[in-house]
Amino acid sequence: MPIPKSDYLSEVWKDGIFANKVVFCTGGAGTICSAQVRAMVYLGASACIVGRNVDKTESMARDIATARAGAKVLGIGSIDVRKMASLEAAVGRCVQELGGLDFVIGGRAPTSAGAAGNFLAPITQSSANAFKSVIDIDVLGSYNTLKATLPHLVASARQHPTDGKSTSPTGTGGRIIFISATIHYTGQPLQSHVMAAKAAVDALSAPRPSSSAPAASPPTSLPPAPSPAPRAYCAWPRKSISPGRRRGSPSAGGAP
Repeated sequence: MPIPKSDYLSEVWKDGIFANKVVFCTGGAGTICSAQVRAMVYLGASACIVGRNVDKTESMARDIATARAGAKVLGIGSIDVRKMASLEAAVGRCVQELGGLDFVIGGRAPTSAGAAGNFLAPITQSSANAFKSVIDIDVLGSYNTLKATLPHLVASARQHPTDGKSTSPTGTGGRIIFISATIHYTGQPLQSHVMAAKAAVDALSAPRPSSSAPAASPPTSLPPAPSPAPRAYCAWPRKSISPGRRRGSPSAGGAP
């Protein structure tokens, strides 16, 4: 049974805005990213979600497809973002079966790009291996996701060019976002591993990084906003928040 639209999408989005576009999402079976992908599918996109757990990923893909009649949603399990070959194979299958790749979401799930370290631990009680695992999943996973998808994002950006002033008749393409966090802005106890990883992910998302091809839009990182439900509008670019109001209150630009 389809989830009510109001549970994952606000009314500000134009119907069909993502028609004939494809979104690729790591950790797409998770709570936050499944809502984002579901919203894009409702608005016309085809989607490919990847994750470690085969059954969970495939099941979520079928569930997301109920958002719109005729939607194409591909779920690919047994994907580890720390392994480039694994990601490249998933990206290749996505492009082959869905016809391209226009948008990428580096999602939040225990082993998805841009999300790891969901545990509390002081440095004195956190092993080097635990710290390395978080860095590998968050930072290396985000880099691998960018690296594996960038050629297709560049192709999409060239196919749907925009000068930032006028609207392309075919919409936009060549965009990637990483789901980040806010705790490293001011610091949080027992989360040094997460703060280090998220700071690195944000660095990957800095405007016009040297590793980003000129034809594609530079990556962007988005921290989830506080909300009782993970809706598509519950995130904001970190650049849009003033330094004095980065703790995630609704008045700082979060969920309505």
